[in-house]
Amino acid sequence: MNAPVLEVRGLTKRFGGLVAVKDLSFSIAPGEILGLIGPNGSGKSTAMKCIIGVERPSAGSVKLEGQELAGLPAHRIARHGVGLVFQHSRPLPRQTVLENIKVALLPDSLLQLFSGPEIDAKAREIAERVGLGSVIERKPPTLAFADLRRLELAKAIARDPKLVLVDEPFAGLTASEVKEFSSLITAFRNEGRAVLLVDHNVKSVSALVDRVLAMYLGEYIAEGSAAEVMQNETVRRVYLGGALKSSARPETSFGDATPALQVENVSVLYGKAQALQGVSLHIHEGEFVSLVGLNGAGKTTLFNAISGLVPHSGEIRWSGAPLRGKSAAAIARDGLVQCPETRELFGEMSVLENLDLGGQHLARAERAERLEWLFDLFPILKDRRGQMARTLSGGEQQMLAIARALMMKPKLLILDEPTLGLAPVILETLSKALDRLRQTTSITVLLGEQNVTFALPHADRVYVLDHARIAWEGPPGRFEKEAAATYL
Repeated sequence: MNAPVLEVRGLTKRFGGLVAVKDLSFSIAPGEILGLIGPNGSGKSTAMKCIIGVERPSAGSVKLEGQELAGLPAHRIARHGVGLVFQHSRPLPRQTVLENIKVALLPDSLLQLFSGPEIDAKAREIAERVGLGSVIERKPPTLAFADLRRLELAKAIARDPKLVLVDEPFAGLTASEVKEFSSLITAFRNEGRAVLLVDHNVKSVSALVDRVLAMYLGEYIAEGSAAEVMQNETVRRVYLGGALKSSARPETSFGDATPALQVENVSVLYGKAQALQGVSLHIHEGEFVSLVGLNGAGKTTLFNAISGLVPHSGEIRWSGAPLRGKSAAAIARDGLVQCPETRELFGEMSVLENLDLGGQHLARAERAERLEWLFDLFPILKDRRGQMARTLSGGEQQMLAIARALMMKPKLLILDEPTLGLAPVILETLSKALDRLRQTTSITVLLGEQNVTFALPHADRVYVLDHARIAWEGPPGRFEKEAAATYL
């Protein structure tokens, strides 16, 4: 075996009392591609930031060809031979593609602020290599999304790095573009460079990597080939939660001939990035539907499209009527109410004042009746009703956000990642609340979740959203057999 290019030992990063990365160790050999995977919040990005010097490790060692890098600033680590391909492009917008690459090629010297013929020729060579030869004189704002990603690759390799880190390598790319990027990354390996790919799931990088290392809650949990890691019991439990219980109602049990919500061929672009592509789904009145997908799959974008918060192509109909042209406020008044992942509470207002805002359209008697019902659903909110929202725990804030949405008496409640970052005891409270809504009301619920263990028991049907597209649809009882590999 060749001596490793990168050797990480006992890497630990603390933010106050939170341990984001704990005693992580791994190495990458010359000409090897390692995939670092894990669900959202597992510590992947923090580990990468510690390697490149954006964050200073609390403990541990990061060596590049035997030389210690831990604690050095990012610019010095880059000079030692570490290149980074950002997920979000950061070019100089007023300079051309060629000029952006030239900047990356300039030596670290105040004595040479302008490029000569050699740098110009080298920049053109790199542009051709990554597929930018035809747009070399254009400026970044005019480029397609895939070309912006190519420009990040070009800047990363301009300094001839020994180690290349690639964050979310295929986010926002089409299938053909993924193939092209895979070829470019494979070329790094063939040149003897070490490559670290950081992604949320195994499937995205499985065809490209030599090994996969899986993390969860800051710790190492598994390592091996992509196939081995996908079948690892601990990895499957982290992503899928082990045995999944379901009390789904068959779709034929819902009486409406036309589904209450119909989403047909909806696509959304953020600039040049494809956030949703041809998504179609439907929900019957009174049905509970779970939309599962990893971070960045497009769940929030779909919810925002339904709620009228982002422009989209395709058709969205509610009770048979198109929503296009309606404002977000009008859509909410029609009964489609979203509880956002970010909660959006008024921190300087009390629990009761936040709830009153949700019920401001109700008559006084009806509002009082609704409040009592919600306090029975979430008793802790009754105890905290005079407390400012910002002083609540994360779980209490989540309950308040859901209660405020329910205060509007929605016909369709959209819940975006309600379990994110919550303790198990709070998850149990939310689970019981959803069960009660299902059993005692006629409300329709669309639940977006990464946490399959939470999402499936409350679902009559499940959609899997993967890289901006619907990858699977079916009852929860078939999920583990048919869709687990897709989700991983």
